[in-house]
Amino acid sequence: MKSRKSEIMQEFVAVLLGSKSDLEHANKITGLLKEFGIEFEVRVASAHKSPEHLLEIVRQYDSSKKSLVYIAVAGRSNALCGMLDGATINPVITCPLYSEKFSGMDILSSLRMPGGIACTTILEPDGAALAAIRILALHNMELQKRLQDYKRELQEKIKKDDSELKGK
Repeated sequence: MKSRKSEIMQEFVAVLLGSKSDLEHANKITGLLKEFGIEFEVRVASAHKSPEHLLEIVRQYDSSKKSLVYIAVAGRSNALCGMLDGATINPVITCPLYSEKFSGMDILSSLRMPGGIACTTILEPDGAALAAIRILALHNMELQKRLQDYKRELQEKIKKDDSELKGK
């Protein structure tokens, strides 16, 4: 039997949507993943409407040899993140959509999870992508370097903006 350490691992993010109408929100996540060169796939699977389909997708991804993080994108009653987290041992980040209809209070369905379920909730799409990248970078030195460069660029922009304001 081959050692897991000797196998080549690829970083992968599975972005699962509760419905196709969540695609615009997901595109904000995948933009940063593209910038970092992270392979990803966007799928639609509802915990309420297609639980077996969701579980089949999880089985498919979990059987791969890839270093994997899931990002769940769902609104209203967000069962997607909890069911997904319960079905996998891989990290799950939920990035729910804000709903004007409920004044944002539907976020509570993403925050209150039963014991044994540990999905992380991040409201901003770029923050969800960045969290996934950081998880994947734990065992990838090249990705760690790209993260350091990214943070350095953010710091330089702040310093530049500060200098411009200070100079006025």
